[in-house]
Amino acid sequence: MEKTIALRPDHISSYCLTYEEDTAYFRKLAGGDFRQDDERDAQLFEETMDTLTAGGFAQYEISNYARDGRESQHNRAYWLGADYLGFGPGAFSTVGFSRWENVRDTAAYVRGVLADAPAFGVREELDAATRAGEIAAFRIRMAEGIPRADLARWGAAIAEFERIGLLHEESGTLRLTRRGKLLADSVAEAFVSTPP
Repeated sequence: MEKTIALRPDHISSYCLTYEEDTAYFRKLAGGDFRQDDERDAQLFEETMDTLTAGGFAQYEISNYARDGRESQHNRAYWLGADYLGFGPGAFSTVGFSRWENVRDTAAYVRGVLADAPAFGVREELDAATRAGEIAAFRIRMAEGIPRADLARWGAAIAEFERIGLLHEESGTLRLTRRGKLLADSVAEAFVSTPP
């Protein structure tokens, strides 16, 4: 991280490693060469927050840090629930309550585009509650938080997260606490898995 800071970038994204199937990392994990250590991951996450903050970066989302005014506007729009179009094989798009994924095969994608035919493979229609839950799950991960009123349908879950110290309210806005940032995925999951 110190070498990265020394390069003076405007933006840094920092994620924990995800072991994806069909990768060398996944095979090494399955073979016992690697092991997952949640305690060590949490320690490294906290060190990342402290080091990057001390280096002049604001943590504007769980995994994203930027110098003042250099936040990713694309990512912010996505997290705030704006419509977006994805171009290329496997790219996702969401417009209103419609979501689709382009075909993953490059040749099939190009054939579809050249034939002026649909080049998407999977399409789904979202209901308003599902879409609201997705947006809440992304927004709670952002440093600016989310107005409590926008989370009213999840009142019981919010009360529990506040009780155990994962969320705090300030001027009507709910934000993750430092401890909440360590468990952000669990907090976000409540919005997409709990019926409103």
